[in-house]
Amino acid sequence: MAGSLTPLPWTADLGDGTYRNPVLNADWSDPDAIRVGRDYYLTASSFHRVPGLPVLHSRDLVNWTIIGHALPEPEPAEAYAAPRWGCGVWAPALRHHAGRFWIFYPDPDHGIHVVTADDPAGPWTRPRLLKPGRGLIDPCPLWDEDGSAYLVHAWAKSRAGFNNRLTLHRMSPDATRLLDDGTVVVDGDAIPGCRTLEGPKLYRHGGHYWIFAPAGGVATGRQYAFRAPGVFGPYEHRVVLEQGDSDVNGPHQGAWVDAPGGGHWFLHFQDRGAYGRVVHLQPMRWREEDGWPVLGAHGTPVARHRKPVTGEPPSAPASSDDFTGGRFGPQWTWQGVPDPAWTGRATGGGLRLACVRHADADDLRRLPNVLGQRLPAETFTATTDLTLTGGEPGARAGLAVLGDAYAWIGLERTATGVDLVYRVAHPDGAEKDAAARRPLPDPGRSVRLAVHVGAGAECRFTADASGEPGGRGGSSPRENRAGPRRFGDPFTATGARWVGATLGLFAAAPPGAGPAAGHADFGGFHVDGEEHP
Repeated sequence: MAGSLTPLPWTADLGDGTYRNPVLNADWSDPDAIRVGRDYYLTASSFHRVPGLPVLHSRDLVNWTIIGHALPEPEPAEAYAAPRWGCGVWAPALRHHAGRFWIFYPDPDHGIHVVTADDPAGPWTRPRLLKPGRGLIDPCPLWDEDGSAYLVHAWAKSRAGFNNRLTLHRMSPDATRLLDDGTVVVDGDAIPGCRTLEGPKLYRHGGHYWIFAPAGGVATGRQYAFRAPGVFGPYEHRVVLEQGDSDVNGPHQGAWVDAPGGGHWFLHFQDRGAYGRVVHLQPMRWREEDGWPVLGAHGTPVARHRKPVTGEPPSAPASSDDFTGGRFGPQWTWQGVPDPAWTGRATGGGLRLACVRHADADDLRRLPNVLGQRLPAETFTATTDLTLTGGEPGARAGLAVLGDAYAWIGLERTATGVDLVYRVAHPDGAEKDAAARRPLPDPGRSVRLAVHVGAGAECRFTADASGEPGGRGGSSPRENRAGPRRFGDPFTATGARWVGATLGLFAAAPPGAGPAAGHADFGGFHVDGEEHP
């Protein structure tokens, strides 16, 4: 089974009973989380990525691992054959009810869906469309003490023509249908300074109904709490988390959870541009004098705090992968619905990617067959070995950092052999060579590729073509190499629509006759927390 091979590039656990923020230092956007017994589970927006709805597990809210995905392919699948940036799965809600796990998620172009499972690691049911329509986003259910059920959701102005309001429905307890047309329970336009109210999470606590919801936009917003004596209101409000004198911009949108010992905590995101929306953990308490929640340090994010639960070993979502048997770990996703023919077992045991023919083979933003993962830390180095086999002129494969702009280093077949290339595309621009091409003396030789990511998402690409022929990707990144060579100028990574940059592998070829266009073999993918020179 694929797994981590090198030290993790980021761990939040400081090993002394405290943690540092962010607890998830990668693009786990719009997190929602629950506790079931001693276990915590978290899901997040996945947008156009396939599979979607990642599911993470923790015992202490600090150390997390990926245990699977609740959405093997989007619904409807045919709508996501090609990358659809900014579409797909927006902010979901995760709940445990009647012995089952439930995720309610929105597709802003199709409606609100529900999936369920007995085990959060899966399998999950196929999505059921609960409420069709455009612009329906950020749903969250509540099963009340008397057996009744409700669903709250927000609106996307890009599809519905309006936003800044929260709508509440009565729902059948089995979540198969909504029982009314919905009531606006919070109108953000009536609250001075409130804009883009969204991401509601519905709870009951202390004799009140609560809606936790962010407003103000992803990079500059804040967190509101709304409370009412009845589920349909009227709701009063307070701002309970904002940047203040911290360096955490726009702290909002997340989940209230409790610890087995009685403590309370709030998980939320911070937008960090090319790094995506990273996840912070704030202490939380309910004020005795008025019953309102207090998040962080009197409403401001904390940088470091004691852990909710002690004794768990440090961990973080995997980034390295050994590609054992041609398989890849759950940290990887595609840009569109995959074809099983895209992958296989490489000679020697790594991952084989077919050079898939595509009309836009020279634009990675349009390729569904880019296998990618989130940038795992602010600074890190990612290394892999690549061999390009067979094919025809134009077949290419490599290691990329991909957003609205992108850069990649890798191999491209020519009429006379194979070139080592470094190519860059700026936003809305065509891909171009960004360094002189270097023909390989032996076209069958394995090349070691690396990207070194530094502060500010500055990326430097290197390659070492002095390895053994045949792509012995299982060797250590430091063995049997004369040394890497830097290619081109540094590239500053960018995010894309609602997501951070992607660290990706790909193989592609221009259109042509017949299915055979060659393949690329990738050795183990190694990520460590050092930005090597």
